[in-house]
Amino acid sequence: MSLWEALFLGIVQGLTEFLPISSSGHLVLFQKLFGLEEGALSFDILLHFGTLLAVLAVYWRDIVEIVRNPFGKLGRLILVAAIPTAAIGLLFKDYFDEVFASGETLGVEFILTGLVIWWADAARRGYKKEREMGYGDALIIGTLQGAAILPALSRSGLTIMGSLFRGLDREFAAKFSFLISVPVILGANLLHLNDLAQGEGGAAMSFGLPELAGTLAAAVAGFWAIKYMIRLIVNKGMRMFAWYVWVLGALILIDQYVTKWYF
Repeated sequence: MSLWEALFLGIVQGLTEFLPISSSGHLVLFQKLFGLEEGALSFDILLHFGTLLAVLAVYWRDIVEIVRNPFGKLGRLILVAAIPTAAIGLLFKDYFDEVFASGETLGVEFILTGLVIWWADAARRGYKKEREMGYGDALIIGTLQGAAILPALSRSGLTIMGSLFRGLDREFAAKFSFLISVPVILGANLLHLNDLAQGEGGAAMSFGLPELAGTLAAAVAGFWAIKYMIRLIVNKGMRMFAWYVWVLGALILIDQYVTKWYF
């Protein structure tokens, strides 16, 4: 992998992790377009670590408070949301790995992501924040996050949609969506590291200049994407992203069934 490819993929990961357009779907798409297979799993781990750094940078005060008081209300809500996500990920890990490797469902999933964004944008403005939010809300949002393990279903899109339809305040909906990504990213990376240790990643873990550049690019792009997404959800609409993923999904479907250049 060249330095420029690593930088490009890092920026793509950072932006698409927190915008509702699916980071995993974009990574699978561009890795196929670039013909990148060797070391793809280890590089994905590093890119996700970069986006984790972005969440820590934006919400460090909340995370410090959770660490100091892990059994506080916010910490309990995040734990409840993580339970169904982890269960779905572990139960269907082999299936998800096959879907990622084939990329066959990307087009349909991007179109579904567009529908999710459209519905989320139409949701009423809620009032619930940490104090008013219930554990049932967290369970539903965590289940939606688990469904977003499919590569082109947007994690942030599904969780924000679920939060808005459960009546969460728009700013808190974004905050909760990004905070519950922390245990998910950590857990997924630990599973992937275990795969690498058992020789299932196709290559040993490597960390050279391209990998470092990609990780930093993902962190910086992710930081600005979080800031932008919060302002967008609170003040404007998200339907522009729906049109984007619909067009992208349609192009992929045309390639799959007509041109057959990449899929």
